[in-house]
Amino acid sequence: MTKLKIDQPAPDFKLKDQNGDFHRLSDYKGKWVLVYFYPKDNTPGCIKEACAIRDNFPAFEKLNITVLGISSDTVESHKKFAQKYKLPFTLLADDKKEVVKKYGVWGKKKFMGIEYEGISRTSFLINPQGKIVKIYENVKPAIHAKEVLDDLSLLINK
Repeated sequence: MTKLKIDQPAPDFKLKDQNGDFHRLSDYKGKWVLVYFYPKDNTPGCIKEACAIRDNFPAFEKLNITVLGISSDTVESHKKFAQKYKLPFTLLADDKKEVVKKYGVWGKKKFMGIEYEGISRTSFLINPQGKIVKIYENVKPAIHAKEVLDDLSLLINK
């Protein structure tokens, strides 16, 4: 599992969104990007995290930050999830688990004593030059959007 670091270029990727359109990270060069990895559509923590981003989305737009949510769910699953919760940002389907491995967020997890492989709830804040400026590990779904907005405000106003 790759361990990414602050100040290194964010690995590029090409994935389909909830509408079947391809997105590359490199398409967003020149913009701030939040790439947030989450375990699974329609699960309690993931709903909470996505809805918190949705509810704070006008602030993300005001700061001109692109939000890309990535999980190993399918395009169809993302489409239903985005429609059900009226998510105004892009969800990307990494059903081959290539990007989650490239970003080092795929690995052993434990839930109620059972070990399994899955995605760690981790986010990467990427600057307009394509470099990682902040890595959020063990994200708390309810407060994550606010945390990112606070950090971004500080970074932009330096």
